[in-house]
Amino acid sequence: MSDRHHRSMEISEPLTEPTLVTREAHPAVIVRHLGVRADQLPGLFDAGFSALAASGVPINGPAFAAYHGDPGATFDLDIGFPVAETLGAPVQVGKLTVRGSELPGGALLGLTHVGPYDTLAQSWDRLATDAAERGLQPSGFFEVYVTEPSPEVDPATLRTDLFLVV
Repeated sequence: MSDRHHRSMEISEPLTEPTLVTREAHPAVIVRHLGVRADQLPGLFDAGFSALAASGVPINGPAFAAYHGDPGATFDLDIGFPVAETLGAPVQVGKLTVRGSELPGGALLGLTHVGPYDTLAQSWDRLATDAAERGLQPSGFFEVYVTEPSPEVDPATLRTDLFLVV
């Protein structure tokens, strides 16, 4: 349970235990989906990443998803990538809008999940329990997909860094 400061968007070494980290906010491009249910996520991720790729905006790191609201009910979802510079005007790609945003910075409680996406809930539960034990009140949460998913990647080796904004 250490504290670390990171200037870059990525955490280079896996966080094998819940760890307090401080990071600077990082410019990003996102596609925002409003009023989402958990069962809609696969299609929304596919559409969001396709729109981001088609926008032509140069990315500067691994994909992420930021969740706003209660994941057990309906919530808003930002799917995005970090970029070197803030995007000016939004870019329309089909029915989706790619817009500038930020990957949150400040005090974060992080944990690395290694394994398939369908077991992420166990790591999120571990992180939420640790936050409660520390008396922390998260104001948001996001996932950074350090390992780019593809059909060739063994799901057991997927690395996802989980963060609570505290």
